[in-house]
Amino acid sequence: MIRLEKLIHRRSGEEAKSDPDFRPIPSNGICTRLGDKWTVQVIWRLSLASGHRLRFSALKNEIDGITQRMLTLTLRNLERDGLVVRHYFPEVPPRVEYELTEMGAGVLRALEGINSWIRNNLSHVEECRREYDGAEP
Repeated sequence: MIRLEKLIHRRSGEEAKSDPDFRPIPSNGICTRLGDKWTVQVIWRLSLASGHRLRFSALKNEIDGITQRMLTLTLRNLERDGLVVRHYFPEVPPRVEYELTEMGAGVLRALEGINSWIRNNLSHVEECRREYDGAEP
């Protein structure tokens, strides 16, 4: 088993300097927000949108299983954190579009490392799950 402090001191499989770049930050709600069921999906959908803007209804239609209430709460929280901006158009009927901010797009860049880790380790994780599920309690 590899000790946690050794893992923290590594960068891309190589030993890092004695002062690592990665230092966990105390809980501030951001990790919780990014770890919820819908936030990353909303950010991802907005990043793929033509012009990087989507109307509420388009977002709802593109995210399988999300309710109107959960999408509303997720968008409000992302707007509060400065990751999404809401554009209101006083038309009849009113039109609202959502767009990632520069900081919101930066979250995608940060998630690339996690996505890369998943790609590199998914088969091993699945193997571990099968072994665990097959073991007697």
